[in-house]
Amino acid sequence: MIYIYNDYGGTHTTSLAAAYHLKELQSNKPLTTEDILSVRYFNKLNTSDMGKIIFHGIDEDGDSVYTIGRGNSKVLVPSLKNLSLLLQEKFNSNEKIIFSNTSPTVPLSMTIGGLLSRRLKIDSLGVPLLVKGAKQAQGEIIRLVHHTKEKAHSTQEKVLVLENTHIQ
Repeated sequence: MIYIYNDYGGTHTTSLAAAYHLKELQSNKPLTTEDILSVRYFNKLNTSDMGKIIFHGIDEDGDSVYTIGRGNSKVLVPSLKNLSLLLQEKFNSNEKIIFSNTSPTVPLSMTIGGLLSRRLKIDSLGVPLLVKGAKQAQGEIIRLVHHTKEKAHSTQEKVLVLENTHIQ
């Protein structure tokens, strides 16, 4: 199975979701600033990285975990779904691909922090807001990852797109 967590920038909630998925972060304890800032790719990607599928690791079930920033595009994930189905058919693959949208977990403080830090390069203001947002979103991100894994194991679909609008 392949998991691809996605949102606007692909560097904040997606990186945290991948870290929880891979058990790099513990879901049974509050996040510290150090935990957050040590997550691979957290607040490290730029606009030029949008659209790149970034590998984060292999989970305990042997499944691959990736992230992608989709920017403002409403067609990127549907296009990737169609491409995935085409390639599965062409190469007779049965490996499930799960696209999970982390956007519903993004609090306002993280949106503003990301804008200040990534776009305006004002880390002194943006990073504290990102850390605050990550701490606020922790429970929702953990629920999203759990929901994603649960749906992945229970679906018969070859490619599943989870919008996660119920997570908030």
